[in-house]
Amino acid sequence: MPNTKSARKQVRVNQRKRLRNKSARSQGKTLIKRAEELIFSGKIKEAEEGVAVAVRSLDKVADKGIIHSNNAARRKSRLVQKFNQAKAEHVAE
Repeated sequence: MPNTKSARKQVRVNQRKRLRNKSARSQGKTLIKRAEELIFSGKIKEAEEGVAVAVRSLDKVADKGIIHSNNAARRKSRLVQKFNQAKAEHVAE
């Protein structure tokens, strides 16, 4: 329980930031899921655009410090790896 006026204010500020960060993290996860769905459904053209949007979103979230930059890099790497594998299989067919 906050005892001082400044501590009470900090609790309010932290709550606002938490909600903003939660929204940004959730959006990043959603964009990754959409891109993966496009990749696994075989829609390579749409998947390429979806991957680009997801990567951009992860970069923004990492720049703002909402997630760690290494976390964003790992997620981007895994997503692009899946895309490249699907693209290679699509070309081979």
